[in-house]
Amino acid sequence: MIIPIKLILAHFIGDFLLQPKSWVKEKEIRKAQSIKFYIHILIHGILGLIVLWNFNYWFLAITLMVSHGVIDIIKLYAQKETYKPYWFLIDQSLHIISIIALWLLFFNPEFNIKPIMENPEIWIYAVALFFITIVSSIVMKVLMSSWSNALNENNEESLNNAGKYIGILERIFIFTFVIMGKWEGIGFLLAAKSIFRFGDLKESKDRKLTEYILIGTLLSFGIAIAVGMLVLKLIEQI
Repeated sequence: MIIPIKLILAHFIGDFLLQPKSWVKEKEIRKAQSIKFYIHILIHGILGLIVLWNFNYWFLAITLMVSHGVIDIIKLYAQKETYKPYWFLIDQSLHIISIIALWLLFFNPEFNIKPIMENPEIWIYAVALFFITIVSSIVMKVLMSSWSNALNENNEESLNNAGKYIGILERIFIFTFVIMGKWEGIGFLLAAKSIFRFGDLKESKDRKLTEYILIGTLLSFGIAIAVGMLVLKLIEQI
């Protein structure tokens, strides 16, 4: 299992430490004609050999280089400026998947996934995390739709889906605090959010905005705490 971890570390070093922004810009402009593109994938091959520390794995290093280059070139030609953040996530996900796939292909490790799939705790956590991220975002949007429509009548602009992602992150944090029994972390998070929101509430003369923020925060916290406590109860019954 240590081999894919080493290869993922090599990938992170090659993509984030040894790739200057100037290289990224040149690749986006010149694409396959950029010499930096070929230097970049060569670095990944060399890093692969270094972390494995065995020249007998030279063919694996070459395969990693080729797969990395193919994924990068697809991203360079397919991504548009508007969707660059999404392509970044897709690109990194494909690199990790390709590393794991090559590890399975070259080393054929033996592991039994059945105990993992039959572990009820994993399924409980999976359902809980899916609920507090995706499902609860939609639930809160529906429950607060009448209030959000009233706020949208103002002309002030906001980041696209910012509230949705802030809510997802805060529920993940709260869920983690509940599972770990660190209830003081919830108070710290609430205090930190109050500080950031104080300027909005202070400068706003609209009472609806204040009430909307307070209701949304309490509802989000309440959902995460309830789900966390429910998960703990279910785990106790196993």
